Amino acid sequence: MRLRKMAAVLAAGVLFSGAASAEELALVAGSIGKDISELRMQLDAFEKESGHTVKIVEMPASTTDQFGQYRLWLSAGNQDVDVYRTDVIWAPQLASSFVDLSGPLAEEAKKQNPSVIQSQTVDGKLVAFPMYTDAPALYYRTDLLEKYGKEPPKTWKELTDTAKEIQDKEREAGNSQMNGFVFQGAPYEGLTCDGLEWIASNGGGQIVSPEGDITINNPKAAEAIEMAKGWVGTIAPEGVLSYKEEESRGVWQTGNAVFMRNWPYAYALSNGDDSAVKGKFDVAPLPAGEGGKSAACLGGWNLAVSKYSQHQEAAIALVKFLGSEKAQKERAMNTARLPTVPELYDDPDIAKAQPIVAAWGEVVENAVPRPSAPTKKQYNEVSKEFWTAVNETLSGRGSAADNLDKLEKRLRRLKRSAWE
Repeated sequence: MRLRKMAAVLAAGVLFSGAASAEELALVAGSIGKDISELRMQLDAFEKESGHTVKIVEMPASTTDQFGQYRLWLSAGNQDVDVYRTDVIWAPQLASSFVDLSGPLAEEAKKQNPSVIQSQTVDGKLVAFPMYTDAPALYYRTDLLEKYGKEPPKTWKELTDTAKEIQDKEREAGNSQMNGFVFQGAPYEGLTCDGLEWIASNGGGQIVSPEGDITINNPKAAEAIEMAKGWVGTIAPEGVLSYKEEESRGVWQTGNAVFMRNWPYAYALSNGDDSAVKGKFDVAPLPAGEGGKSAACLGGWNLAVSKYSQHQEAAIALVKFLGSEKAQKERAMNTARLPTVPELYDDPDIAKAQPIVAAWGEVVENAVPRPSAPTKKQYNEVSKEFWTAVNETLSGRGSAADNLDKLEKRLRRLKRSAWE
């Protein structure tokens, strides 16, 4: 029997459907890069194949803001929402509001990276199905490093020294806007990712261990954050304290940064015809700290079906379509999104269209998960406390050691109240 026609909205994020016709639904602004236009192409193909109608409502670029809106809708039992696009860290927090996909998508799940499927499985329930995985890398200007006889930095100290030298020489040559390094310093989820990478690479462990122990208050962690504090106003602009991914990319893509920390989505955009760095950059694993290893925060986006949806069968069909091997291959070729189907990393078509996808394999291997599993429904509060402590330090409001000591006390209160 033919499925009922579905009018849906994928909000950089979220698919809406309701009794009203699709034409009556609102389009809300806000996204990262060309996320929405890229997604629209695949949704058009789904509409043609299935007969369903799909409309896009864009969410804010900030994942923190997205999560807050999701939680409001789900706590209200909103029946207009069919499918949510979810961050890799949200599964433990939102599991009770989503349909178990382990049955209807069992065969498709077998093709996926087992660790990614496991990250979206809560108490045996497949909460969400992967679209693509994510891990950040160090973007660097090949032309500038060649000009000054430098190699891509292997350590944070090398990055600091190289960024300062090239920045100063470029400014002396007349480019007063040149910065050595841009990253995400605003107080939001992105700073949790950056901060965790600095700490883990420096041998400072994680915020919370996989066993649920609070480990953040240690000298190596404090040392890593103090290192990053030293970048602000020297190799990074003061404004980096309010930068998210797109602000960092904006500086980088206009040609005004030697190095940038960012996710794979920025690669294809940086090679666009409107980019000042087109053909002048490459990527490498993030530098190592005193711990001697690189650490990249594990990211990725998935699709979850709301248990309040009135169109679950059609919504599952959409999730299956967007998470399929075919859709992931198209996404990798067009936008350099990293597949969760392992065999696609050896696909010759992808290698020809986006050589960087195969090269990103080393970055993904160094991926470090955020502590969403051990902190369960308290993860967002834990993350907020962490990014606040880091931003306070970067902004010069207290030392890293003092702020981490305060952070530990706050996390202990959270653990006692709801996390165990």
